[in-house]
Amino acid sequence: MSPAATAARRTSRPRADALRNRERIVSAAREMFVEYGPEVPLDEIARRAGVGNATLYRHFPDRAVLVRAVVVFVMSRTTERATTATAEEADPFAALRRFVHEAADERIGALCPMLSGAFDSDHPDLHAGRELLEEAVRGLVERAQSAGRMRGDVAVGDLMVALSQLTRPLPGTACLNMDRFVHRHLQLFLDGLEAPARSELPGAAATLEDLRSSS
Repeated sequence: MSPAATAARRTSRPRADALRNRERIVSAAREMFVEYGPEVPLDEIARRAGVGNATLYRHFPDRAVLVRAVVVFVMSRTTERATTATAEEADPFAALRRFVHEAADERIGALCPMLSGAFDSDHPDLHAGRELLEEAVRGLVERAQSAGRMRGDVAVGDLMVALSQLTRPLPGTACLNMDRFVHRHLQLFLDGLEAPARSELPGAAATLEDLRSSS
């Protein structure tokens, strides 16, 4: 190997390592935000990611930056799941069902900080990510309702709230082994979404606008 190639390899290696470390930190933070909430100590996140505190702060200088990165990542991955389900499932309700289960695997409960008044939702990446996610999920719901496969007295906000609640244990509790029941309970929820409806729901459907106004 030539000296130039060796030098190039040496300079490229830290960049690859840095990217892997960033991914490990975001992945660890996503899990811990779901389990304990967004106020989990950053050194605990670093420990789960297998990196030092200095590495975490080099990528994410404060908690707000890390929370935003996790939210953007989860929104992007969940949008991909919705888009793929829509494209690959001929039955609109099968597409919705697939999305719900796959969104649970993406730990969509990590989006809960968006509902907090302390969360800064004005960042351009957040606006773009939220619009894409809302459009994709709205498409799934409207397609299933138009086909008569999903009850018409629910809205996208109902779906997102239920997903977040059913996939996230109470922070700081001893309920962390409850993941094994998530998909079972999601299926019960999905059975309740199918048309024809078996009961009349109390109150009004939760819209995306309702969720935004509550933050």
